[in-house]
Amino acid sequence: MSEKKKELAKKIYLYLAVLFITSLVVSNLIFQKFFYWRPFEISLFGNQLFELSVGILPYPITFLITDLISEIYGKKKANDVVISGIFASFFSMGIILIANWVPAMDSSPIDDALFNQVFALSPVAVFASMIAYLLAQLIDIRIYHFWKNLTKGKMLWLRNNFSTFSSQLVDTVLVIGLLSVFGILDWSLFWGLVLSGFFFKILVAIFDTPLLYLFVSLFRKKFKLETNEEIKL
Repeated sequence: MSEKKKELAKKIYLYLAVLFITSLVVSNLIFQKFFYWRPFEISLFGNQLFELSVGILPYPITFLITDLISEIYGKKKANDVVISGIFASFFSMGIILIANWVPAMDSSPIDDALFNQVFALSPVAVFASMIAYLLAQLIDIRIYHFWKNLTKGKMLWLRNNFSTFSSQLVDTVLVIGLLSVFGILDWSLFWGLVLSGFFFKILVAIFDTPLLYLFVSLFRKKFKLETNEEIKL
């Protein structure tokens, strides 16, 4: 690979990492708002599906990006992005803790009570989310490369969906469970939120498979990569 194309590959990797980190940090900041997504009415075990936190909206983007990085740049680069995203999340929570500690002046349009209402639970929630997310992403990357090696780079749809389904189940159960343990969510909501979150993520994973095929195809064409070949940065 020429130096020019290698520099382009590095720049694209940087942009993908920025998208990943931004999606992850934002999802942890907005999670306290919940909404109904009802393409159809379904209830399971007495729980109405598709009652979701808005924090789930950018989350699937992170798994699409790690699968793309895993496919094109390899396992190590995918793990590097995950660790960077977790560091960025904890760093952002540190800033929020300091901002929450600093008293608002009387003329501030946002007073301490309102700021505290929106952000006070974020550090606890992010701690729970990061534990779940770290395990889920590491599982996702590991399973992805297991199937990639087993199929010798073929059957992209298989490793994309199998890795995402497994990791998203782990992530959803752990994060809802930990938020319930910490008292942020009531235990009565557990199964409804777990089932809603998991089914939503499954649907998104299925629909993002064509996007992964498109991006992988563009990468392989642009950088003239053979099947199962990765860009070494």
